[in-house]
Amino acid sequence: MTLKFGTDGVRGVANLELTPELVVALGRAAAEVLGGSTFLVGRDTRVSGPLLQAALSAGLASEGVSVVDLGVLPTPGVAFASAARGLPAAVISASHNPFPDNGIKLFAAGGRKLPDDVEEVLESRLTQVLGGVGGAPGSSAPTAESVGRLDRDGSALDEYVTHLVGSLEGRRLDHLRVVLDCANGAAFEAAPRALAELGAEVEVMGHQPDGTNINDGCGSTFPMALQRAVVAAGADVGLALDGDADRVLAVDGQGGLVDGDQLLALCAQDLRSRGRLREDTVVVTVMTNLGFRHAMSARGIAVQETAVGDRYVLEALERGGWSLGGEQSGHLIFRELATTGDGTLTGLMLLDFVSRQGRPLAELAAEAMTRLPQVLRNVRVALRDPDVVARLRPAIEAAEAELDGRGRVLVRPSGTEPLVRVMVEAPTGQQAEETVARLVAEVERACGVAPG
Repeated sequence: MTLKFGTDGVRGVANLELTPELVVALGRAAAEVLGGSTFLVGRDTRVSGPLLQAALSAGLASEGVSVVDLGVLPTPGVAFASAARGLPAAVISASHNPFPDNGIKLFAAGGRKLPDDVEEVLESRLTQVLGGVGGAPGSSAPTAESVGRLDRDGSALDEYVTHLVGSLEGRRLDHLRVVLDCANGAAFEAAPRALAELGAEVEVMGHQPDGTNINDGCGSTFPMALQRAVVAAGADVGLALDGDADRVLAVDGQGGLVDGDQLLALCAQDLRSRGRLREDTVVVTVMTNLGFRHAMSARGIAVQETAVGDRYVLEALERGGWSLGGEQSGHLIFRELATTGDGTLTGLMLLDFVSRQGRPLAELAAEAMTRLPQVLRNVRVALRDPDVVARLRPAIEAAEAELDGRGRVLVRPSGTEPLVRVMVEAPTGQQAEETVARLVAEVERACGVAPG
């Protein structure tokens, strides 16, 4: 068995799919491909985190690379440390997945996620290591004082919190009442500290991780408890992070959910009003709601589109020199402040905007954009077919003609699973549902229905 990189590193059930043996091999391959004499490693709060961190560190050290253990730290905190210290880094986390899963995200020196071509080289080298091609320790393996050292550094958390607080350039969040859900994940210390230092009145939930309760009925994947808590507390805003805190969803004072598209619209509006939105352009993925595009067009803001994945958003931002991009899931990237999606940073940007506007988030979000009803179906098929979109072109074009520019159709096969994702946006939820149902039937006819 080997590991395949998805849009955000590798993931699997810890100690079953993501075994220590595989992770040791990945550490060895990463040492060779990414280079450098020192590697930073952080993790979230999963019970399997120390096990896999030890395995990755052993693989790196066996190739002569020293490892600095940053402890429990959000993914964007590790990326910040990587950028600040100019060192490659890894995060042991499966993000918003349930606790039995775990994963590994890798950053090149400077805090950037790996581009596709580097991941392909890394996969190839990993396969060689696992197959014993230059993989078994031999006479050239580091020995004695040449093996990597393993050290701990607890200062990264403090440095990251200082960075978060400094992002508001001296502005404060006094008089704002905030309910913060840390998902029992990696930000359970950093996020409450940053908000408190900025003067917000904070009620914290999901901040007692036990190794198994990460993302368990809490955080951005399950925001319902936060919605109730915000209303009960009479709070101004609620913030729901995920397990590794690289994404956030918000809740307004009425308990309404504010998703990543709406957050991006609000932040784009704010940056543009302050002359901080480079070339009046924002970067989104193909999943971003059509209502967002309409809202940006009305405000004279250009929209650039990428494939799904925050690393593709970042690549586009860097190519164009733009300052803001994000995903519907709540991954927002402020390129001048971070090298990856940062849920806590995004939350602070939102709170700062609400504070300066002096108006309820519900009003601001309603003005920022009007969402079109969106329906998404993941169709599990019997046979992966990369050309399924071309085969379904007549059906897709018929659906688009029926929507007549008032909606949108997106059909795309998964790159790693026998799935075809069918998404439709339409003026009404009923029309979206009916159109999706017709396209799902076409996908099943073209690719077959998966057994079971």
